[in-house]
Amino acid sequence: MSKVVKIGVFGAGRGSTMMRYCMMNPDAELVAICDKNQKMLDNKKKEFGKKGAKIKYFTDFEDFLANSGADAIVLANYANDHAPYAVKCMRAGKHVLSEVLPVENLKEAVELCDAVEETGMIYDYAENYCYFPSTREMTRLYREGKMGEFDYGEGEYVHDCEPSWAGLTAGADPTHWRNVMSAFYYCTHSAGPLVHMVRKMRPDGEIIRPVKVSGTEGPYNQRAKDMCAGGSAVAVEMVTLSNGGIFKSIHGLSLAGNSIWYNTYGSNGRIESAREYTGFVGGSPLHKIYCNIGASDDYAFNKAYAYFPGMTRAARRFGHSGSDWYIMNNFVRKINGEDADTVDVYEALDMYFVGHFGYLSALEGKTMVIPDFRDKAIREQYRNDTRCPDPAKAGDQLLPYNGHGGNVGTEERRTYLRQKMHRKPMTYLQVNWNNFIRNWNWRKIK
Repeated sequence: MSKVVKIGVFGAGRGSTMMRYCMMNPDAELVAICDKNQKMLDNKKKEFGKKGAKIKYFTDFEDFLANSGADAIVLANYANDHAPYAVKCMRAGKHVLSEVLPVENLKEAVELCDAVEETGMIYDYAENYCYFPSTREMTRLYREGKMGEFDYGEGEYVHDCEPSWAGLTAGADPTHWRNVMSAFYYCTHSAGPLVHMVRKMRPDGEIIRPVKVSGTEGPYNQRAKDMCAGGSAVAVEMVTLSNGGIFKSIHGLSLAGNSIWYNTYGSNGRIESAREYTGFVGGSPLHKIYCNIGASDDYAFNKAYAYFPGMTRAARRFGHSGSDWYIMNNFVRKINGEDADTVDVYEALDMYFVGHFGYLSALEGKTMVIPDFRDKAIREQYRNDTRCPDPAKAGDQLLPYNGHGGNVGTEERRTYLRQKMHRKPMTYLQVNWNNFIRNWNWRKIK
């Protein structure tokens, strides 16, 4: 019989969705929350009320780790600080579910792998974009052999953060992790579902994984400058897999628009997720795929359909089209010894290395080999490699925020953004009027 897993959550913001899972599902119990912001903890106390009377609250992480009583810790803190805390948790005997990103440099990646291997604790990477209805169905069809051998794919994650950047970066703080990050690093939403899809092991034991990458950096555009962001507008990686297939990964935070989209070609056909603004009625475009598979009479079909693969009523109530439910559910199942579809530490690094080595490729103007950190001898070569754009982590190996000489803006601009952040938000009617105008203009463009 499966035991109830006791969960502690570090990070009361993004961690809210993991807390909701524990409050709604009988296989997990929320026992502790840690955040440096006391106001956020007070808000959680009010939110959970009597139902959460036994939850412990901490502002100090070491106190939280020692006294939470948790079996497992969810890391939903700042994205550039996940690895050090993951190592601490595992060495304290806690399983770990880490939010995006897994590491910030290769030194952290070595230490993270060491901790997983030496402690035997479970480490799962919460790349929720692998668990959209569309990407789950694409993965199922590929792993069942219906697509044949993987030949080519594309992954796209473009998030227009300009309207909310000041709030996301604590008032345009130039030291905030989002402002000291290369455009290449936030790559696992675009590359992750493709890496996860083709991961299946061959009969000879070989794991299909990224082995080479060529990166191209987009402009440090006016939107990035206005945001006081350090990274360029967009990054693109062309990735070669160990089976000879290739895929393109595109991601950016200061382009004028939003897009989540995946496309894959196999020897037996192709599958594509729906684009935004496709007019899909009845759900998010993330629920729809287009299939053209027909090399075999057994698998022949050519259709577009909405798919909710094994999606429970509970999952449909969670964010990111239900994918947030799966990362928690599969993590808990894994702890209980079940065969659950999760992303382990090595696959997480395969996803992240697409961007990390893609940036090195762009800076050096050459294709880079992506190392396999499953091999301890290979990863040992990177034990002291702190290359990254974060001054707090890089030391004397500091990389630029971007390859164009851009910085994180002027103090005058940051002051403006901080003032803008505290303005009275738009009313419901104003938001809907703006959406109406935007959609009207879109129809005219089409």
